[in-house]
Amino acid sequence: MLGFSALELARIQFGFTISFHIIFPAITIGLASYLAVLEGLWLWKQDVVHRDLYHFWSKIFAVNFAMGVVSGIVMAYQFGTNWSYFSAFAGSITGPLLTYEVLTAFFLEAGFLGVMLFGWNKVGPGLHWFATIMVAIGTLVSATWILASNSWMQTPQGSEIINGRVVPVDWLQVIFNPSFPYRLAHMTVAAFLATALFVGASGAWHLLRGNDIRPIRIMLSMAMWMLVLVTPLQIALGDAHGLNTLKYQPAKIAAMEGHWENKPGQSVPLILFGWPDMAAEKTKFAVEIPHLSSLILTHEWNGQFPGLKEFAPEDRPNSTVVFWTFRIMVGLGVLMLLLGVWSLLLRYRRTLYQSKLFLRFAVAMGPSGLIAILAGWFTTEIGRQPWVVYGVMRTKDAVSNHSALALSTTLLVFIVIYIAVFGTGVSYMLRLVAAGPADILDSERQGSHQTKRPARPLSAAPDDVDPAIDRPGSEDG
Repeated sequence: MLGFSALELARIQFGFTISFHIIFPAITIGLASYLAVLEGLWLWKQDVVHRDLYHFWSKIFAVNFAMGVVSGIVMAYQFGTNWSYFSAFAGSITGPLLTYEVLTAFFLEAGFLGVMLFGWNKVGPGLHWFATIMVAIGTLVSATWILASNSWMQTPQGSEIINGRVVPVDWLQVIFNPSFPYRLAHMTVAAFLATALFVGASGAWHLLRGNDIRPIRIMLSMAMWMLVLVTPLQIALGDAHGLNTLKYQPAKIAAMEGHWENKPGQSVPLILFGWPDMAAEKTKFAVEIPHLSSLILTHEWNGQFPGLKEFAPEDRPNSTVVFWTFRIMVGLGVLMLLLGVWSLLLRYRRTLYQSKLFLRFAVAMGPSGLIAILAGWFTTEIGRQPWVVYGVMRTKDAVSNHSALALSTTLLVFIVIYIAVFGTGVSYMLRLVAAGPADILDSERQGSHQTKRPARPLSAAPDDVDPAIDRPGSEDG
């Protein structure tokens, strides 16, 4: 297929499936916590707007959660089918970590998900909120185990190679390896940011359509507050993560920065734009800012770090790719900060919900959180190459013995099926978002705030039944 080797096709196939998968858990993590906050606000203030927003977003959460589970199962099987030598070599580490995820996070989510989605009028308000919180915690626990496994592959610790296989000798070092805390924090905050941008874009979309009602304003307002508070935190976490990466994976940093050689005693400029040429061993058309790379990566005016030429050619990541994926991530982060600051200015002027230019910008930024997550993930994974376990096992030694023809065929099948299945799911989820909380909009138009639709997500109950109205503790019951 297009002249790719079996190894390259195996990497492309895994990259394709994980790219589809990663966007769903990210939204699941953010939406689960958002739902917990909405229900908590309703219990505290007894304001039906928060309750109705909970019902609206729980429908979207249910669809997104289902797609995340399905895409995750497919991805997990590829460890055995396409990367069998890696599984045999490192299975004693990655296998238990993924099992712990199932035994803790998956069972926790599965145990309380039914109560959260279908138990609104079956259990008491406090118990229902507890179920929502447990689902939110479950999503975070799931991310913890997955990132512990992946972080070990980035910065392996607590293990030894015995008889050609990795054997754990200290599970605390395996789990809490040097990059784990930074990557867990960075990814979790990225999920919250992506969800805030998603929710904010939904609110902005409806305001532009003339649906200027209090629930829609609350959606946009909460999203913008999250953006204002979390974006600076994410920038700080990214800086700490970068310093950790420089310490343990300096070749990745050199590739991200597009630096080939650094002269002793001289500062390192930041290359804003350019084209790293792996064959020529130089970054062409470079636009530089003096000293800035030294300041960012070493916090010193003339700080030094290794260039790509200090590493053997076979140990260098593909700088052409990670240079640009990193800049896409950072560039979107700057735009997120701009959106948050703009929202503060408009909030001060009391025009947050009227500025059409701002609202259009918020809509355009809707997918930016997910794009930034994908760009960051590509930077992390491609930057680790040519290692599957950094410094321990090369990627070429991890791939299964499949022909390029077989991998080409299965890749094409994956593309067709994924577009059909997940394209349909995403399309349906976006239609729900675009339609908005129709029950709230209808009741606003009719001058009444009694919901006309069932509170249970994806319910087939007739429209004249509303469990939310009859729920014990509901203020309009």
